Order: sequence, then structure tokens, then C-alpha cells
Amino acid sequence: MRDPLWTPGDTVVERFLRPDGSIGQHHPLRVIADDGTVLLGWLPADTPIVGSRLADGRLFREAPLEERFRVPRVRVADFWRDTSTLRRIADDEWSSVWWFFDADGHFLNWYVNLEVPLGRTRSGPDRIDGILDVAVEPGGRWQWKDEDEAEEAVLAGRITAGQLERLRAEGERIGALADAGRFPFDGTWTDFRPDPDWPAPGLPDGLL
Repeated sequence: MRDPLWTPGDTVVERFLRPDGSIGQHHPLRVIADDGTVLLGWLPADTPIVGSRLADGRLFREAPLEERFRVPRVRVADFWRDTSTLRRIADDEWSSVWWFFDADGHFLNWYVNLEVPLGRTRSGPDRIDGILDVAVEPGGRWQWKDEDEAEEAVLAGRITAGQLERLRAEGERIGALADAGRFPFDGTWTDFRPDPDWPAPGLPDGLL
């Protein structure tokens, strides 16, 4: 196992890259733990992020499905809204697991963001959003999310058919863990509370 790259309290920036290598969204995370392979990070509600919109000004979901991955995107200043998330990002896994908490700190559910892992830089982990996701409710009931978008993303060249096949396999692995009530869906970290002395993570200057 490698030495930890980050220590608790550090800020790292999770970057979501596009297939052409350009950088889309930036999400700052407060480091909770890192063993050099698996990062646990905290993104509280209302934290500034770099988001993205379609170049014509529309939000992604405002466009018809056939346009969502074909219209160019631009980066915009934004905020992480409504919920706070604890994220487990493993360097060698094609997913990251997000614990969602409401404004009072109560655990809501898990969301598994299926992703193509690209390793980590000194500033944080790099990933490609795999479009397809898995939502897991307390108790382990799970379902696929955004299957139609994932198929359209392949047609548009956003991800490859091979990547989607690997992402589906990862989703099935995650679903089996949820069915069995195994980690990370065994209640671990559902009572998490951030250190009250830590400020919200911030973005470095000059990203826009």
C-alpha cells in the first residue's frame, strides 16, 4: 500500500474529464481519510463548484435526449445544492459511492456514480463520468439510473460501447453488494458528522 497522499482536513478537487481530455466539472472535497488508494471526501451543501451547461445556455436536462451529448458544453460557476455528500473514491474501481445527507445531517440514501477511473494527480482524483448510475435506498433496494442517457452517450461518442459494458458490470457488482447488505451498504458512515471546526472546501483560483 502506498503512503497516504492527503491527510484529514486537506482539500482536494475531484475533476471530471471528457474523452477529449478537456476538464468539465470540478468538485472540491474535504479529506476525511486517504490510504493512497481509497479517498474518503466530504462535499457539504452550498459549496462552490465548477459546473457545466450547454453552450447555448440550457441546463443539461433541459435539452432533448438526442442533443444532450452533442451540443458543446461550457464550464460555469455553480454550487453543490440541497444535500451534502460523503464520497468513497477508489483508484481502481469504476464507481464512487456517495452517501447523501439532508440539511440536518440525517442520512438519506446512497448514489453510486459509475465512472472511468483515471488515477490521481497531486490536486485530486480524475474520473470520466460514466453517465449510467445506481441508486441504493436504505435497506438495500437498488435501481439503475440514466440507462437511456448512457445508450445515447455511446451513440454520440461520449463513452465507448466497451466502457459502457464495463460500467454495467460494475453496476451489477454494486447491486450484488446492496442485495447482500455488505459494505458499503451495511450502515457504515450513515451516522457520519463532519468536524465542525473545518470550513467548507474551496476551489483554487483561476478555474474559469
